Amino acid sequence: MSSAGRSRREKPSLRRAFSWLRLREEAIRCLLFGCALLSVMTTLAIIFVLVTETMIGIPPHTSFFQDVSLSEFFLGTEWTPNFSAEQAHYGVAPLVCGTLLITGISGLIGLPTGLMIAVYLSEYASPKARSICKPMLEMLAGVPTVVYGYFGLRFLTPYFIMPVFGGLGAQGYNALCGGIVVGIMIIPMVASLSEDVLRAVPNSLRESGYALGATKFDVSARIVVPSALSGVIASFLLALSRSIGETMAVAICAGNMANLSLNPLEATQTMTAFIVNVMQGEVVAGSTLEKSLYAVALVLFVMTLVMNLVSQLILEKFREAYQ
Repeated sequence: MSSAGRSRREKPSLRRAFSWLRLREEAIRCLLFGCALLSVMTTLAIIFVLVTETMIGIPPHTSFFQDVSLSEFFLGTEWTPNFSAEQAHYGVAPLVCGTLLITGISGLIGLPTGLMIAVYLSEYASPKARSICKPMLEMLAGVPTVVYGYFGLRFLTPYFIMPVFGGLGAQGYNALCGGIVVGIMIIPMVASLSEDVLRAVPNSLRESGYALGATKFDVSARIVVPSALSGVIASFLLALSRSIGETMAVAICAGNMANLSLNPLEATQTMTAFIVNVMQGEVVAGSTLEKSLYAVALVLFVMTLVMNLVSQLILEKFREAYQ
């Protein structure tokens, strides 16, 4: 058989194989685009629901800000939506204060602890110690938040907080316990993400420090951590976002009293805890109390959005790239 005859028969086969490859690649591209589009559409749907229920309203129901003024919502210092219509107040400041208080306490506990664990795993731990500690951290991250909440309420508060600070009101509920519990919860996230970025720092930078006579601590603190600063900051911001959105552990430990106070020994209420507590009761559809859930959720959404935008600016400023 001549080579010309074989080539004529091989060309249709190659053409069919090429067409099948193009069809498969196009299907994969459409699938990936659909997944990306789904996430965008989900975000837009959430924004539409929050804005509609809070600002626009769907007839015959009014929106939240048609019942409550903007000045009362953002400048009011009392949050008592469960009271009667004459005594109800919708100042969101106590909820925002409680959320920031819990987040601040958790950050003071979880961020430095997680970073120190990451430095140990990356720079000091032996391979055997790392193989033991890393799965333990991942196991800690998989504990349900309800378990953390009852751990704080039944163990931290009576055995650690009360003996040190004395009796607590509101049946032992306090913001300090909620902050400690959330801080413990974010430690695995900070440690795991920070350890990954620290190990990604080139060994040549470490060897340069050792060649100049630096100790292991100097290399870790003055070379490795600053070189991985963008990744470390990213892990911090993700952990704080987790703290802001935490619900069940805070609701169990910190109580349900919306107080405009920075005293960590008092009971407090976060925005997420308010949403959960109200939805557990019998809320009349279309009532101001029901619409306040969307207003609080919108404030929480804007807070997390601003945090993400700020994190992007910080990451762009401190980003380090290694070849």
